[in-house]
Amino acid sequence: MDEITVTIIDREGKSHELIAPTDMNMNIMEVCRSYELPVKGECGGMAMCATCQCYLESETDLPEQSDDELDMLDQAFHVEDNSRLGCQIQISDEIDGIVLRLAPEE
Repeated sequence: MDEITVTIIDREGKSHELIAPTDMNMNIMEVCRSYELPVKGECGGMAMCATCQCYLESETDLPEQSDDELDMLDQAFHVEDNSRLGCQIQISDEIDGIVLRLAPEE
């Protein structure tokens, strides 16, 4: 499979079904930005700003959060139990069908 489907729920509650390539080493933040969804990603994907924070709305199994991701979320606003940084979720066949909701902007 060369692409997967990712559903992003924007801050107004509108659902966007995105097609994401699995062969380009992209992450959720980059896919959202390529579709011009309002995800800043100010640090460029280094887990240093939390401007790509989202909430996992599906039962998709994701890799454990790194210490860097946990540290950044510890300093972020609007953090929930299902919070993740979009820049830390790599596009792969394993996350096909994932549903994420964008966190409120700070």
